[in-house]
Amino acid sequence: MILITGASGQLGRELSKLAAERGLEHAALSRPEFDFEKPETIEAAFQAAKPTLVINAAAYTAVDAAEANVEAATAGNHAGPLRLAQLCEAAGIPFIHVSTDYVFDGEKGAPYVESDATAPTGVYGATKRAGEIAILAACTKAIILRTAWVYAAHGKNFCRTMLGAGRRFPTLRVVADQHGTPTAAPDLARAILDIAARLTQTGWRPEYRGIFHATGTGETTWHGFACAIFEEAATAGQKPPEVQQITTADWPTPARRPADSRLDCTKLAQVFGITLPHWRASLGPIVKQLLVLDPPA
Repeated sequence: MILITGASGQLGRELSKLAAERGLEHAALSRPEFDFEKPETIEAAFQAAKPTLVINAAAYTAVDAAEANVEAATAGNHAGPLRLAQLCEAAGIPFIHVSTDYVFDGEKGAPYVESDATAPTGVYGATKRAGEIAILAACTKAIILRTAWVYAAHGKNFCRTMLGAGRRFPTLRVVADQHGTPTAAPDLARAILDIAARLTQTGWRPEYRGIFHATGTGETTWHGFACAIFEEAATAGQKPPEVQQITTADWPTPARRPADSRLDCTKLAQVFGITLPHWRASLGPIVKQLLVLDPPA
């Protein structure tokens, strides 16, 4: 039995869908049944599911709002996941937890490896990093996957936001000096369940423990991502807006984003034999799904 938390989110929905397609016994939970801000629901959900593996896709992900909501961000990214990790440890089962590129400050100038020093620039990244540390201290069979720029055909994400804005405005201004890698939620879900399959096949091995980077292959900027989104949308009949390049300084936000949060995913390939597809290859199908849900005028 796989317990999937955060089932209403982008990744959680894809995990639930793929688990069902693969015929995996699973329980997919989200609020109000499972809520990190209500600690009593964590143990209740765990005991009811009696899992053999937990995949935590639940988190507090509102990057800017976290600056003014430290308590909620801490519950969602640190205290709550820690309690889940402790339950997994007590049960002797693996715990797969999803973290973020925002644990880094983006000043390295090259893709980050898992052993690089962290330096979060905001509350969101700081609480996610605190969660990583706590989980590894509490759970012997912990796997932490840092990912980035996640998007899907549902939920709130950059791809969906751009398509909506492109319908309303002839010109958009998008930051061009932040670098990273878009990661399609279906690709990440597939990688996570492939890891779960490996655990079933081989049993737990010491090399599985720790932090791994898991993003789409390749790199771009938010501006480059936006342009690619509209290229895909144009093939389905949506007229593209003009997408102007701006700097981070031109678009101030409460939380400072890392300028270059590219992640090196070599370790994931070496240990689990998993490489996520190139971000550009995964974009088209999701844009087309979004346009089916909200077709061009």
